[in-house]
Amino acid sequence: MRRALLIASPYLWLLALFLVPFAIVLKISLSDIALARPPYMPQWHPGDGLVALGEFLGSLDFENFVFLTQDDLYWKAYLSSLRIALISTALTLLVGYPIAYGMARAAPEWRPTLLMLVILPFWTSFLIRVYSWMGILSTEGVLNQFLTGLGLISEPLQVLNTNTAVYIGIVYTYLPFMILPIYSALEKLDDALLEAAEDLGCNRTEAFWLVTFPLSRTGIVAGCFLVFIPSLGEFVIPSLLGGSDTLMIGKILWEEFFSNRDWPVASAVAVILLLILIVPIVLFQRSEEKAREAAK
Repeated sequence: MRRALLIASPYLWLLALFLVPFAIVLKISLSDIALARPPYMPQWHPGDGLVALGEFLGSLDFENFVFLTQDDLYWKAYLSSLRIALISTALTLLVGYPIAYGMARAAPEWRPTLLMLVILPFWTSFLIRVYSWMGILSTEGVLNQFLTGLGLISEPLQVLNTNTAVYIGIVYTYLPFMILPIYSALEKLDDALLEAAEDLGCNRTEAFWLVTFPLSRTGIVAGCFLVFIPSLGEFVIPSLLGGSDTLMIGKILWEEFFSNRDWPVASAVAVILLLILIVPIVLFQRSEEKAREAAK
């Protein structure tokens, strides 16, 4: 009984906090907008009976999904979000991997301190950290004052309200999510493998690319997923740091829900966004399972 409860606990958690909400959103995406509360039709209640249930199921349709394919705004927002998320993930990896590598190669007594410095930004509110970048990147902000003081620029740079500011905000915000998995993988690396590679004729650079980097692949993939998934649907950072040209699906989703009050279309947008996120994860898990089976 205890074993069954232990196994069932994560599935019950997944059912209550993911599958049931997803089913509700999916049902709303198949509904039609209405001047009601909630603002969609049709609606069904358990006390309505089976006949009403049949009529309810028959009235559901995919018109909202068809509408998304016909309006250029939505697929452009998906493509723009994918582009921004991929570039942000690549930049975060370029910045995070050297930091994680330096932490893993540091002396053991320094590692807890370095780890604390990476986690330290989480002690501050996410919104406050994003607002601080508005003060840094504005035309009269710290960055322009610093560059002007050094004589590197004569006029303030327009960084705020651009895609560059969005990249900076995403990289800064999600950098710990990239560093920690890579650090965890590198910390477990056996130094004897590097010594063996050098004994076989590899220099340090070749030993890194042939031994260290492949063995840290699991941490890299985990970090990329932890950065890519939330940045794809990011709303706060592009709203505060981005401009009118920054088109991301998170902003479209918020506007459909709260400005246009079009819950069915917003739910359809959310369902497609979720499918975009789930497909690569499932494909990666299957490839990992095939690799483990081949290794056996």
